[in-house]
Amino acid sequence: MPDITRRRALTTAAAVAATGAVITLAAPAAPAAPAAGHHGAPSPESFDEVYKGRRIQGAPAAGGGHHHEHGGGYAVFIDGMQLHLMQNADGTWISVVSHYDPVATPRAAARAAVDELQGAPLLPFPAN
Repeated sequence: MPDITRRRALTTAAAVAATGAVITLAAPAAPAAPAAGHHGAPSPESFDEVYKGRRIQGAPAAGGGHHHEHGGGYAVFIDGMQLHLMQNADGTWISVVSHYDPVATPRAAARAAVDELQGAPLLPFPAN
């Protein structure tokens, strides 16, 4: 049996470690559950209600574009003015009014915005 040098042992160990890392990275991951409203998952239910004296409405959005993608295909209005929403990767929702307070549904985002506005009107959001 030939003598094994330290260099050959270290090279072999590095090759085995690299192979293990490649196999781990290439292994198929369990599919994640899609967030609501994304990639064919059901969109949140429509709503139309008066919350703290403000009319809030939400429904699946028609059409495409930049805001359609961030809102997960869902549109929300407060007193007829659109509240721009974004759905996070974990399925939570945020709005331009309550950006740092993610909530579970677009309805909850609309209610949080009404709370934050404290009676002030929702102003148009400038499109970029």
